[in-house]
Amino acid sequence: MVKNYLYVIAVAALLLHGPNSIAADASAGKQKSQTCAACHGPDGNSSNPAWPKLAGQNSEYLVKQLSDFKSGARKNPQMTTMVANLSKQDIEDLAAYFSSQTTKIGTTSKDQLELGRKIYRAGNADTGVPACMACHGPDGAGNPAAAYPKLSGQHAPYDVKQLKAFRSGDRSNDPNKIMRIVAAHMTDKEISAVADYIQGLY
Repeated sequence: MVKNYLYVIAVAALLLHGPNSIAADASAGKQKSQTCAACHGPDGNSSNPAWPKLAGQNSEYLVKQLSDFKSGARKNPQMTTMVANLSKQDIEDLAAYFSSQTTKIGTTSKDQLELGRKIYRAGNADTGVPACMACHGPDGAGNPAAAYPKLSGQHAPYDVKQLKAFRSGDRSNDPNKIMRIVAAHMTDKEISAVADYIQGLY
């Protein structure tokens, strides 16, 4: 009985992770990340708030974003050029490296704290804005299984730009239009406050 059970598990593992699966290598990713360091920092903690922190980001999300930049599903001239020659193995390795790093958490402004916390934790029922934590978790860790990104510690200016891009439709690589639907109901004030709250969230 136990042998049969183990056999079934082994077969299932082969079906799910067959010979075409790619084993991510964080050490190789560190070597390959040297060209990323100019914008995102050597450990993925960018010093320029216009560029996202990659350190500690869920690897599943990083793989999706890099793949989307490569396919054109997500548009950014800088990133399109950077990923043009990346293989699937390169993408997996880079994601493994950056996800293994530690995010440096920022701070939340006192004047943004109340509204930012309200939107993140409760949303705005009057306008149909759901709580951010429903998908991204109470501590902003995200949901790796669903490829929902970690938000904790992300630069506020970067998040503001992304939320506005989702709202306008300039960014459209969100599954089932979920972020476009959410952002469509958000005001500039709410976007600014929740982004600032996320910057200090941990």
